[in-house]
Amino acid sequence: MAKDRSQRDDYTTPLRRLFLGIVVLCLLGIFIVWRIDSPRVERFRAQVVDAVVPSMEWAMVPVTAAVNLVRDFQSYQRLSEQNQELRSELRLMRAWKEAALQLEQENARLLDLNNVRLDPRLTYVTGVVMADSGSPFRQSVLLNVGMRDGIVDGWAAMDGIGLVGRISGVGPDTARVILMTDASSAIPATIQPSGQTALIAGDNTPAPAVEFLENRELVRPGDRVITSGDGGVFPAGLLIGQISVDPGGRLRVRLSADFERLEFLRVLRFNSAPLIRDSGDIVGPARPEAALTPEEAGDG
Repeated sequence: MAKDRSQRDDYTTPLRRLFLGIVVLCLLGIFIVWRIDSPRVERFRAQVVDAVVPSMEWAMVPVTAAVNLVRDFQSYQRLSEQNQELRSELRLMRAWKEAALQLEQENARLLDLNNVRLDPRLTYVTGVVMADSGSPFRQSVLLNVGMRDGIVDGWAAMDGIGLVGRISGVGPDTARVILMTDASSAIPATIQPSGQTALIAGDNTPAPAVEFLENRELVRPGDRVITSGDGGVFPAGLLIGQISVDPGGRLRVRLSADFERLEFLRVLRFNSAPLIRDSGDIVGPARPEAALTPEEAGDG
């Protein structure tokens, strides 16, 4: 058996060498033919190309398909990269859109504040709402203005349309505003067009109640409610809201101010009548009897 295997190996080895030599000679001949610069050889090369190339189209099909596949993959890769870039730009545009909407809303609030018609004698300070108390028992907001801006306790605060509340507590850089809806809020008001006076009392609901009304028969839903100025707490004529009736038949005020979106508030500088701290400002001090004239002493 070992002898037969060795004989078969001795037979195939010369054939391999012969086939390799023939292939090398053919390739060398093709190279030499393709390198010869002669018109006859050029015509021969053209004839060979015309005879061989058309019949090799079937062999180029897999190569062409592979090339197209690679190109499609590269195109898909570019599309994927572009898709990622577009998604990133879309997220950025959404962030810019949100910022633009917020700026638009702030601009609208500021425009509303600028469009409010007030008594020319009143001046104001505009503050930004920093925080909300968030308590169901005490409804207030915090402004970024305080003593350094000249804010005083009791001054009225408005948004772009109507009255919001009053200053209650002032710090160096901040001030707290008690909202009209708070249970401790009570504002003298006038109802138009009837001219009825009443007290708008907060009860921790979105619509404060109308208290101490003189004649309810003269008041209708939709009537305008403004501050009366009684007591010198608020200036007269500030818009509060409109009369409405709750399911229980109680009169309430539908506030004009947007308490759901308080961003900017206008604090009105209002100097009420000066407080009388000394009775001598009204009634003069009693003079001693020695200082009385004879006529005044006789009358006494």
